[in-house]
Amino acid sequence: MIKVTLLGDSIRMIGYGRVVPTLLGENFDVFQPNENCRFAKYTLRGLFDWEKGMSGTKIVHWNNGLWDTCNLFGDGLFTSESEYIENMLRIADILIAKYDKVIFATTTPVTIQNQYNKNSDIEKYNALIVPLLKEKGIIINDLYQLVSSDIDKYIRKDDNIHLSEEGIKVCAEQVADIVRKVSQTLGQNSKGKLNSFIDNINFIGAPI
Repeated sequence: MIKVTLLGDSIRMIGYGRVVPTLLGENFDVFQPNENCRFAKYTLRGLFDWEKGMSGTKIVHWNNGLWDTCNLFGDGLFTSESEYIENMLRIADILIAKYDKVIFATTTPVTIQNQYNKNSDIEKYNALIVPLLKEKGIIINDLYQLVSSDIDKYIRKDDNIHLSEEGIKVCAEQVADIVRKVSQTLGQNSKGKLNSFIDNINFIGAPI
């Protein structure tokens, strides 16, 4: 049995994280914190508390970004670009050191009616962090591209940020699919082989 950890904000906690364990089935043991992993620095701190639950993990699937790109008070984004990059790279280095494979899911879009998040900011932060994570060998699961293909269908209209039931379904399927594929590379330490594998997965790539 392969142990998988899902880390992320409410897109994970009340979204795809509810469905992925069932989709993966009995060959996978899925751990995920029973709390919202919120913004990047919160996740960084949480890695200390979640370490016991993550013990034995082979694959980590992780997302952070919606909290970081929110503008609650009209005075700028919650997390600056430099702080986001610093915290995300610290998380990445910790995960890479402890677990066999790490997957990062790009931050999902919001509806145009959202008062506190803008897709232009989300796209910018995705574009900032994805190349840096790919350089470290982290696999990218482009949930932004998936959800942006039909925001009206995949994002709830009552809060303009969380996944609808249809959004949960397609994101969970994509997360489970990439986890299954990555599990086939466990034990492969060659970066060249892994990069070749990544290039052949059509739903992975930096959002542009």
